[in-house]
Amino acid sequence: MTRRELARWGRQPVAVVVNLVFPVMLLLMFGYLVGGGRGVSGEYLDFLVPGMLALTMAFGLEGTMVAVTQDLNKGVIDRFRSMPMANGAVLVGRSAADMLQSALGLAVLLAVAAALGWRTEGGPAGFLGAVGLLLLFRFAMLWIGIHLALVAGKPELVQAVQILVWPVGFLSNAFAAPGSMPDWLGTVVQWNPLSQTATAVRDLFGGPGGEPGHVWAAVVWPLALLAVFFPLAVRRFSRLSR
Repeated sequence: MTRRELARWGRQPVAVVVNLVFPVMLLLMFGYLVGGGRGVSGEYLDFLVPGMLALTMAFGLEGTMVAVTQDLNKGVIDRFRSMPMANGAVLVGRSAADMLQSALGLAVLLAVAAALGWRTEGGPAGFLGAVGLLLLFRFAMLWIGIHLALVAGKPELVQAVQILVWPVGFLSNAFAAPGSMPDWLGTVVQWNPLSQTATAVRDLFGGPGGEPGHVWAAVVWPLALLAVFFPLAVRRFSRLSR
């Protein structure tokens, strides 16, 4: 199933390139055109890069969601039902391919950030820990997207569902510190799972905006989301297979 999904990359290279270039464009736009970073102490680029990495892990789910709905509507799933495989194998294969693309996207964004002058001060252990938290957050967001795709059922409805990701992304501390926001908004931003991941990653990278003690929240939030949406997605898929 994973090899099948990876084969789509060769047939749809434009979509792969767009997914890799889009977060780079956001990094350049906020780093040089918009800039600022209200309430940020220290270099804004050091604050922005971890936020952009976390934001990238939340975005770009539509490719997976569309692929799931297309399989449902083209009868591909019916062919898989006749094969000796677990119901969740199709979804797990799809998620494994997406995680490989997400890891590639992280590598590209980190390389661009390094070219812009960003450096990590947290050492190798902190760097690997930060990357692990980012991929864990991506894995949780991915299964939310898979479940929503199964609920939507049609590719044309995916775009409407994908809009739900935008509030999660921009009601976060990816671009500005919560302390510079109104109290009520800052509270919402601080409780955002994306903000927890971004804050923990900043701490592990040794940059501004990092706060000790947020690593546990950056682990618990994705695991809690996975505990809810992974079984929901598999159960939904199983019901579609009957």
